[in-house]
Amino acid sequence: MKSYRKELWFNILTRVGFMNLTPDVEQCVVESRVQEGLVLVNAMHITASVFINDDERGLHHDYQAWLEKLAPHAPVNQYRHNDTGEDNADAHMKREIMGREVVVAITSGRLDLGPWEQIFYEEFDGRRKKRVLVKIIGE
Repeated sequence: MKSYRKELWFNILTRVGFMNLTPDVEQCVVESRVQEGLVLVNAMHITASVFINDDERGLHHDYQAWLEKLAPHAPVNQYRHNDTGEDNADAHMKREIMGREVVVAITSGRLDLGPWEQIFYEEFDGRRKKRVLVKIIGE
């Protein structure tokens, strides 16, 4: 069995933002030389998420609006976590809703995604360098 690990580093310049990771993960699959296996893609920060869905701007806007209703950023004093001097309690909650990671099958050396599925990173407390782990195992 082969094993491959790579960290993807980037900086979302806004507090909240999306990034399509699919091309980066596809490149990792090529580099791994795994033909049949699994790839794990996970956010290595507690205020970010990795998820799979459609690459459509309206949907991304809807996610942001929906999440802001569920866990609004302001007023920051509504959260006990922010009593520590932080202002990102909402980001922790949004991550919990959207999830930490995804696992995708690799078949014939390619990601085995559905017709519209793409892998996304979503940042809820950006403006600094963060990373995503890509871990691939298989034959």
